[in-house]
Amino acid sequence: MQDFSYPDHEKEAIYRVIAERRDMRHFLPTPVDPEILTKILHAAHHAPSVGLMQPWRFIRITDINTRRQIHQLVDKERVHTAQAIGDHENTARMAEFLRLKVEGILECGELIVVTLCDKREEHIFGRRTLPEMDIASVSCAIQNMWLASRAEGLGMGWVSIFDPIELGALLNMPTGAKPVAILCLGHVSSFYKEPMLIETGWKQAKPLADMVMENQWKSTE
Repeated sequence: MQDFSYPDHEKEAIYRVIAERRDMRHFLPTPVDPEILTKILHAAHHAPSVGLMQPWRFIRITDINTRRQIHQLVDKERVHTAQAIGDHENTARMAEFLRLKVEGILECGELIVVTLCDKREEHIFGRRTLPEMDIASVSCAIQNMWLASRAEGLGMGWVSIFDPIELGALLNMPTGAKPVAILCLGHVSSFYKEPMLIETGWKQAKPLADMVMENQWKSTE
């Protein structure tokens, strides 16, 4: 049988970048090299997509006033999220959330909004019973960006705390298109040793053994 595997040192690099990827919130204001940014976007565009629909669109935010308006939208939703956490859990947990740094919008070198394109209903291949595969495809593109960014020594943070209707209106998006991620990208002084939510004590990760089943669903609760 022919061996299609990569050399050991290349395999190690792939597993290393996966393990060391972090959802970053702390950035330096140093600009991102345009050539590196282009490479990262090309990595995103090489992601798999169901039926080759390529539903991703990338809006690079270069206007400082637009960046500030996006920050305001996120900050407003941060308060609403805190209130929802307080209603669902307790006020102590709400206060704990409000102490978390959930974005680096005003500090990062590059701000990119990733969206689903409009007219997605025209794409049926692979989506007739699973229409959400458009989001799955965009998520693959974002993961490619994350891994490429980490390999280039840059941090990236995915911000999902926003009202998609308000953000879509701000960015003049057409009917049917939908923003799914605000990506903070840039240089960092260091990478978190563990995911930030683990380091801050917000949550603990579950082991792989709790996620793997055989032949049928098995509850681990």
